[in-house]
Amino acid sequence: MSGILTGSFLAYGSGHFHVGVFVLAMLTTVFLQILSNVSNEYGDAQHGTDNARRVGPIRSIQSGVLSANDVKRMIVLFVLLPAITGSCLVKASFGTLWSAGGLTMLALGALAIVAAIKYTVGKSNYGYKGWGDLAVFVFFGLVSTAGVYYLGTYTIDPAIFLPASGIGLLSVGVLNVNNIRDRINDKECGKNTVVVKIGEKGAKVYHFGLIAGAWLCFMIYTAFHAVSLWNWMYLLMLPLFILHLVAVFRFSGRQLDVQLRNLSIMTLLLAMLFGISQII
Repeated sequence: MSGILTGSFLAYGSGHFHVGVFVLAMLTTVFLQILSNVSNEYGDAQHGTDNARRVGPIRSIQSGVLSANDVKRMIVLFVLLPAITGSCLVKASFGTLWSAGGLTMLALGALAIVAAIKYTVGKSNYGYKGWGDLAVFVFFGLVSTAGVYYLGTYTIDPAIFLPASGIGLLSVGVLNVNNIRDRINDKECGKNTVVVKIGEKGAKVYHFGLIAGAWLCFMIYTAFHAVSLWNWMYLLMLPLFILHLVAVFRFSGRQLDVQLRNLSIMTLLLAMLFGISQII
């Protein structure tokens, strides 16, 4: 949602905004997020990662609330829903599904569906090999932000990849906090996330780089586009991110649950405030 908001605000600032495109983009990205979560649960259950040692919240298969077949049916449902809304999104933007731009966006949507499923599902998944961070950066940041901007403006301003990268880095930060929390169990189950590979101390330094890099992207974009001090209004969020970093360096394990939630909410709020500040 943060990427969709950022891209939509910047498209609005360039004189292009379509309510239907915005709503359909939001629906599609929410459905893709749910697909990712449901597929991740099914994949982790397959690999035995959801067990009594897991630090995070107890999941539905693990607790017996849902069977594996129930979750498989949910996966099918949440493949169909973003496929439908994504097709409607392309049709609303281009007026047809068969233009070059429309086919490109449909292809990216199909890749997003595959990426959501293959994060942990099956033997050829990429999440257990440490590639989850890259996928999150690409799809949660670059594709969502630049994609919705393109759907609104039919052009790609290279500068859009700065805030898109900012959103992507913050999204990777959310995954990184999750993986720091789950590091011990992930290592025992063969889930070789970036955190497992570089250790908790290295992951916290990496986390600082993600947050600092994201802010640098937003600030460089603003430096080249600002016309008044109001365009820097989103800097009001910076102290909250500093407090978040202090907490991440201080705590471990289950104590990081609150920071996982906080960073998700702060990323959404920053996307809104950044977007508003760029169009004032």
